Order: sequence, then structure tokens, then C-alpha cells
Amino acid sequence: MRMASMPIAVIMQRRTVQHRWADDEAWSAVGIVPDRGELPPVQELESPTGEESNGRRHFLVSGLTLELYPDENDGYFENCVAPEPKVFVMWRMQDGIAMPVQASVSYAEGTRMLDSGESADGVPMPAVIRSWLTCYLQMYYQPPKGKRGRQHG
Repeated sequence: MRMASMPIAVIMQRRTVQHRWADDEAWSAVGIVPDRGELPPVQELESPTGEESNGRRHFLVSGLTLELYPDENDGYFENCVAPEPKVFVMWRMQDGIAMPVQASVSYAEGTRMLDSGESADGVPMPAVIRSWLTCYLQMYYQPPKGKRGRQHG
């Protein structure tokens, strides 16, 4: 049963990669922002000065939702207390643009995404999402009970 959700948009970056054998492009998820429902499905963002000359373009892709489920609570906690919490994003190419298809704040689910052979990235977790996740964990997370040491007689 889903306990909480937050609509998000993902900033996807396209970089031109040039090497002596071929010109190509590389995509990656580089940012996350909350989506209050006012965003188009895909929009190209204006690049800061000099970014385009470096072969980088950014696209804001809306339509994803972070969803929190009790069976992933350990993974949420592990990610939240990590030195650099992440939002994990799995994406696929569609019509020449990398389109996010799934996002999670569970460390375990993120590991599964990264190990799946699909395209996936760990993006730094914005403070607003970390705060939302922390509130969720305070309400619903129970740390595993420690194993009692064996008593010696």
C-alpha cells in the first residue's frame, strides 16, 4: 500500500561526446525538482552562458512520481542517512530524448535499477525531497530490532 507520493520532474542532460572514432551523445539525469502540475511534459531549458558551446543541453521532463511504500522503509532510511542521499532515476531513449520512466528514494531499489542493465543514474537529493522523506520516516519507520547477544552460562 502506497503511504506517500510526490510528483517530480527530472532534468536530463545531453552531452556531445567527441572522440577520434565517432561523434556521439551521452545522456544522464542530473537534477530533480518538485512538479506542482504546471510543467509541460518536456521542455528544453535555457543553458547558462557557455554551456551550449561545451555541447551540453538540458531538458526538464515532468510526469514522474516518487512513491513511498512500507516494504522499502529500510532502503529509504539507508539512503536518507547516507552522506550524499540520492534520487535514483531509470530512463529510456524515446524519439531521440532520454525519458525518465521510474524514480525512487530507496537505496535498495536504486541499486536494483543500477544493476538491471537499464540506463539509470543517482541524482543528488534536493533538500525539499529529503525533508519530505525524513518526515515520512519519522512517522512510519521502525528500525529493525537488534539481535540479542547470546547469554553465556
